[in-house]
Amino acid sequence: METQTSSNPSNLDIQFNFWQQWYPVAPLEDLDPQRPTPITLLGQHFVIWQPKDSGQYLVFQDLCPHRLAPLSEGRIDDQTGQLMCSYHGWQFDQQGLCTHIPQAEAVTSQQSQLYCVTVIPTQAHSGLLWVWPDPDTQDVAATQPLPLSPLVDADQNFVYSSFMRDLAYDWQTLVENLSDPSHVPFAHHGVQGNRNQAAPIPMEVLTSTPELIEVQTTGKFSTNITFQPPCRMEYQFSIGDGKQATMVTYCIPIAPGRSRIVALFARNFATGLMKVIPRWVEHMLNRNPVLDGDMILLRSQEKQLLQHTQTQNWQTTYKLPTSADRLVIEYRRWFEKYSHGQIPWGSADGQIPVASNNYAYLQPLGEQRPQLLDRYHQHTLICSSCRGALSRIKQLQKMLVAVFAIAISGAAILPDDLRATWGIPLVITALLGLGGCYWLKYWLEPKFYFVDYIHADH
Repeated sequence: METQTSSNPSNLDIQFNFWQQWYPVAPLEDLDPQRPTPITLLGQHFVIWQPKDSGQYLVFQDLCPHRLAPLSEGRIDDQTGQLMCSYHGWQFDQQGLCTHIPQAEAVTSQQSQLYCVTVIPTQAHSGLLWVWPDPDTQDVAATQPLPLSPLVDADQNFVYSSFMRDLAYDWQTLVENLSDPSHVPFAHHGVQGNRNQAAPIPMEVLTSTPELIEVQTTGKFSTNITFQPPCRMEYQFSIGDGKQATMVTYCIPIAPGRSRIVALFARNFATGLMKVIPRWVEHMLNRNPVLDGDMILLRSQEKQLLQHTQTQNWQTTYKLPTSADRLVIEYRRWFEKYSHGQIPWGSADGQIPVASNNYAYLQPLGEQRPQLLDRYHQHTLICSSCRGALSRIKQLQKMLVAVFAIAISGAAILPDDLRATWGIPLVITALLGLGGCYWLKYWLEPKFYFVDYIHADH
C-alpha cells in the first residue's frame, strides 16, 4: 500500500498551533451543573459553569477582573443563575458581562462591558465538552471541525463509555505511550495483556502529514491507529463478522509535566454488557489499573529522556529497531518538525514556549509513589460515577455498623428461653454486618484512593 507523506517543501515552514484546536476537557456526565469546575489547558486556567436552567455549559477565563480571584471558587447565584465571584460577589452573565457589583449602587452599560470576563468558545458533542482555548479566534473555531471518531456514533449501533484521569507526566509522554501498542503485554500483564503471548507487531505507515498520522498493524486482529494532532489517538479494531471496537483517547496538555486523558470506548457488539456493568466498576477494575501500570514507568522515562536530550537528540537517545516503533518515530518526527519539540504553554499571544528539556518539575520517584498513583485526586474527585460510588460505600459502612450494633445488642438482651432460637441468627447477622463493613472499608474503599502498582507482583 502506498504511503501518503508530507513531501511538499512548504510543509517545512508549517508551525503547528496548539492554541487554535478543539480539546475535549471532560465528559459531560462528570460535570456538576450546580457548581463551577476549574480546568487547566496549555498552562492557562479556565472555569466551566452552567447558567441556571440553561442546560448549556460555558467556559470563562478563571479570573475575576476585580482583583484577579479565581472564579472557579465562586458559585452559581440562586436568584440570578449567574456566576458569582466568592471574593466580593461580582456577578457575570452568559456573555461574560459584569451584571452586579454589590459595592456599587448600579452597574452601567459601559462598566458591564469594561469589567467583563473572557469567554472561551465551547461545544458539546459525543458526550464531551470541547474547548477552543484561544478566545481571539472564535471565527476560526466556528469553521474548525471537531476531531471526532467516525465510530462513536449511536446511529451506527455503537455504544460507548467514557473515562477521564489526570496524569503525572507530560502531554508528549502520553502521546508517545499511546503510540506504542507493544508495551501492553508487559506493562499491563494480567490487566489488559499477557507477556507470555507477546509477539512482533508488523506496522505500516499509511499516512504521515502535518494533520494526520495513520498506521496499520497486522496480527490476531487488524488494527488501524490514528493520531490526529494534537489530541486524538484512536485504535480501531476489526474483529470479524462485522464486529468493530474502538478506543478513542484524547491527550490533553494541562501543564509541563501534567496531562489529562479523556477516553471513549465504543463497540457494536455485546452492547448490553456495557450497559449493565456500572461505570465505576469498569473504572476500578480496568481503566485505573491500566494507567497505574504506566505511571511510574513513564514518569521515570520522561525524566531520563529530558536529561539525556540536554546533550543529544531523541534519535540517538532511543534505540528503536523494530516495526512496532514506527508510530513512535512518526510522532516524534512530527513533534520536532512542526512544533520544534516544544509546547507554547501559558497563552496564545506568543509567549516564549517552555522547551521539552525543562525537567525542573521532576522530583525523585521513591518518595512520590503515593502522589504519582493518587487515584483520588487524579480520578475519583473528577468522576461523577466513582465519586458517587465512594459516597454510597461510606454510607453502607455506617448502615452495616448499625446492623452489627443492633443485632449484637438484641442477642445480648434476649431472654434465656429465646436465646437458643434467636441468639445464633442475631450473632450471625452481626458478624456478617461487621465482615461486610470490614471488606468495604479495607478492600473496596482504598481502591478509590491509592493502589501501589508493583510490576514484580504481576
